[in-house]
Amino acid sequence: MVKSLVVGVTGASGAVYGVRLLEALHETAVETHLIVSKWGQRTLEHETGRTLDDLRALADHHYGAGDMAALMSSGSAAIEGMVVAPCSARSLAAIASGLSENLIHRAADVMIKERRPLVLMVRETPLSAIHLENMLKLSRLGVTILPPVPAFYNEPGSIAEMVDYTVARALDQFGLSIDLGERWQGGLRRRTKAPDR
Repeated sequence: MVKSLVVGVTGASGAVYGVRLLEALHETAVETHLIVSKWGQRTLEHETGRTLDDLRALADHHYGAGDMAALMSSGSAAIEGMVVAPCSARSLAAIASGLSENLIHRAADVMIKERRPLVLMVRETPLSAIHLENMLKLSRLGVTILPPVPAFYNEPGSIAEMVDYTVARALDQFGLSIDLGERWQGGLRRRTKAPDR
């Protein structure tokens, strides 16, 4: 189980995943290091009504996206893993190419070179061959590609429940089993209610 995590939030739709991930980690002993890109901030405000300061209040430490001298820009820093939630196609491409355009990309590059866990919650659809090739390249390097795809076997009753399911799956990748909802118990059962349309 990791004790310190970098949380990157980029400009893809799905800022709620970064928010909920930080909320869940805030209740644990995991030390969080937050980086939000310029467009990550804009998307956060547009989609959630929250401010960058609101998000920073959930993290133990926060850094500007242009601060290339920050702690996680070096492999000598004792940070054990990183999650980018959500991860834009642009950030995916930069990470796959080793282009450290900002601190999120550099921190991801450090995770790869130091062979530490890196989870990218890639938020794009449909996926082009370029996106797929970038994901395959990173997967072969040990990066976990975890698109925020909801499950329906647990009969979610709200968007919040669908978000929690995906956040729990992301945290599982770091050995962090946080109870955010029903998990698969095995076996199929008859649906208890008709789905809303």
